[in-house]
Order: sequence, then structure tokens, then C-alpha cells
Amino acid sequence: MTDLNKLTIREVHEGLLVKKFTSVEVTKSCFDEIKKRNKDLNAFVSLDEDGAMKSAQEVDAKIANGEKISLLGGIPAAVKDLINTRGIKTTCCSPFLKDFVPPYDATVVEKLKAHDFVMLGKTNLDEFACGASTEHSCFGVTKNPYDLERVAGGSSGGSAAAVAADMAFYALGTDTGGSIRQPASLCGTYGMKVTYGRVSRSGVTAMASSWDTVGHFARNVDDVAIVLEAIAGRDVKDSTTPDIKVPDYSKFLSAGVKGLKIGLPKEYFGEGIEKETADTVKAAVLKLEKEGAQVVEVSLPSTKYAVAVYYITMPAELSTNLERFDGIRYGKKPANEPDNLVDYYFAARAEGFGDEIKRRIMIGTYVLSAGYYDAYYKKAQKVRTVIIQDFVKVFEKVDVLIAPVSPFPAFKIGELVDNPLAMYMADALTIPASAAGLPSLACPVGMSASGLPIGLQVIAPQFREDLCLQVGARV
Repeated sequence: MTDLNKLTIREVHEGLLVKKFTSVEVTKSCFDEIKKRNKDLNAFVSLDEDGAMKSAQEVDAKIANGEKISLLGGIPAAVKDLINTRGIKTTCCSPFLKDFVPPYDATVVEKLKAHDFVMLGKTNLDEFACGASTEHSCFGVTKNPYDLERVAGGSSGGSAAAVAADMAFYALGTDTGGSIRQPASLCGTYGMKVTYGRVSRSGVTAMASSWDTVGHFARNVDDVAIVLEAIAGRDVKDSTTPDIKVPDYSKFLSAGVKGLKIGLPKEYFGEGIEKETADTVKAAVLKLEKEGAQVVEVSLPSTKYAVAVYYITMPAELSTNLERFDGIRYGKKPANEPDNLVDYYFAARAEGFGDEIKRRIMIGTYVLSAGYYDAYYKKAQKVRTVIIQDFVKVFEKVDVLIAPVSPFPAFKIGELVDNPLAMYMADALTIPASAAGLPSLACPVGMSASGLPIGLQVIAPQFREDLCLQVGARV
């Protein structure tokens, strides 16, 4: 059969059970697509064809023996290359870790392996997840499947492009300030940013520890729900994961939106948002209104401070987390090893870190330094609390919020790379939900006049991913 790689997870599962095709054939279909398209897209930075085929064969053997398999059994998927995979390179797309092979799996990978995971390979990202375009990778830029002259978004651009181009059924990513939702929107896929702590971060290289979340991309809402149920939940290795029951997310997809109150935050439709993007999102909301949802305009007045809060607190946490990369304990040694320890650190980090990482480390170290901590970091944390309170108040009035994901569709490669401030504004609409630790589902809702995807996000209260999926299923 051709085009097995374009089926849904349920369609593949049902086909495997009735022996219409095998997991090996499905996996081969994905690799055929990867071999055809990855040379142009650069979504994958490494492949594990032998390992994937072995896993697929094991699933086929289970089915032949009459053993039960889960919905995800034998479904080929991809993993962002900062999530540990035992025995397979995990590079964070940084020169510092180009040869690093972790000795253990991240919890999220362990959980998927318990569902007979077929891992195709590792996907491209901005170095250490710092970026909004996947242009800051030591493996080169990931290109948008809809226009090879444009970015796929970031930092999880490789995962988004892999799913959008039918090279993988789903792909793991991380979202700190928008790194799943923004590339999902730019590539026309669904992207799930979970509540902070809903999915374990154990074994995932930390960027900003109070912001980081692990989520995923898929081509439809049902696939998003199936994967989320498998990866969510308590993990003793991550103290930020509460013991809150993981529901059967798929059950919420048929509930509809009748009677739900949907808030449109006016700050997300104002200055800086392209009219075409705003109009496309509003048209999707009008459809929900016709299905019985009640739509009201709401206000999140502290939205304007979110980018500033993020770009003070995130670099501070990043510089702390990256201190360990010194070329001795972690990371590659410098080419010429100086005798002096301080010079050694300078040489290792100069060679190991890219420009964007260096920029963020300098900002972060500065705001944490003596005399500046209170003026910047502490003040930013206080403003973050105000942003959280904005959401608490608004969710007393509405069930969910709907807003654009990105102020504009995918921009051209190189267009913003020399303008960091303009690049940082690409996350202006995704950062607020991250600041409050809220779940948010990016959904494709239309195309621009130039043929580029436009997405919206459904934001819900903490641990109400079910509401994101319920509304996302009707968008």
C-alpha cells in the first residue's frame, strides 16, 4: 500500500489488527518520505532506521502471536534532539554536544517505549531550544514544507516540519515560550503545549526550568489526544509533576462547544498582529459561535509585559542551567586545551556555544549579578505573578480563550536573524500562557493569500487539556 504514512493513528492501529498491512510497511513508508523530502527540509538531524525496523518487527510479531497492542503500538514517530534517547545521539543541535550519546532514556521516551514506540530519528531545533526559527542549529536551518524559502518556526521546527510533511505520525517537542505552538502554526499542524508539570521533564535538557514543558505535534486532534494520554502523568524523577489523574482525552473530542464560554483577549488582536491572521482566527471563532458557543471579548492587561518578563527570567535560568557545560564535566573539550582553567572555560564555551546562546547567557548572567538581581529578575518574577492573576480572573468568566498563535505567517529564512528583538516578538502571543503554566493547543485554521498556514491557540485553565482538545476538535 502507498501513502501509509498519511493515515491517522487509529487508521493504522485498525489496519495492523486486521493485518491489512504491517508496522514494518508503515515504518518503511515513513522512511521513504524522509528519504524523498528531508534533504530539502532538514527536519531530521539523525535517523535510526535499523532500530525503528527492529521495533516495528517486534510489534508485528506481537500481533501475529495474538498479543494486545496499544493504540500507539507500531506507530512511527520522531523526537526533538534535546530529549534523551539511550544509545542514540542527543545533541541539542549544539557543537558542544555533537557527539553526546546518553546512557538513559528521558521519562517521556520510556513511557512511549511501554507502548511499543517506533522511533524514526531525532529532529532539528534551535541550539539548546533558544530561538523561534530553527536557524540557530549546528545542523543548519529547517525549512517550511509549504515554502522552502521560509522558516519552520522554532525552537521545535524539525518536529513540526516532520509531521507537516508526513514523515512522522507525531513528534515530541518542548515548549518554553512558544516552541511547540509557534512552529505548529507556521507549518500547519496541531501542537500541544501542556500545563507546566503535566508531562515529565526528566531526561530533557533544561532551558528555563520554571517555564519548560514537554509536548508534541500531530496532524489531527485525535492523534494529539492519544499521544497525550500516553505521556502525561506523575513521575518520581520530576518533582514538578503532580499526582493528578490522566483522563481518557479522546472522550472529550465529541462533546462539542455548545454552552461553552469562549473569551477573545483584545490584546491578542491589536497592534502588531497582521490583519489577515486576526481575520482568519475570528472567522474560526464565528464558526464555533454558530455551533452554540458563547463568545465574549475579555482583557488580559498585563500581556504587554510578558515578552519583557520572559526575556529577563528565561536567560537567567538558562545561564544557570548551562553553567555545567564547561568542556570538563559536560560538553566537548576545546580544540587547543589551555593550561589555565579560566582560559580553558573561555575556549570551551567560545567553541561550544553559538551566538544566540552566548547572547542569552550574557543577559541572564547580568540580571542575576550582584546589584541587578532585585532590579531585574526579582521584579520580573513579581510581574509574572500579575500575569498569572490576569488569567485566574479571566477564567472566572470564560471556559477557554482563543487567540492567534503568531502575529504573522512564516517569515523568510534570514529575514529576522540579524534582528533579535523582532525575532523575540514572534513569541509575543505564546509567552503569556507559558508564564502562567497553562495548557494551549495550536490548531491550523486557514491559509494566507500567499499560501502559508495560519493557526490559532486554545488556552485553558491548568490541567484542563481536555478543554483545549474539546474546542480544538471543532475548530
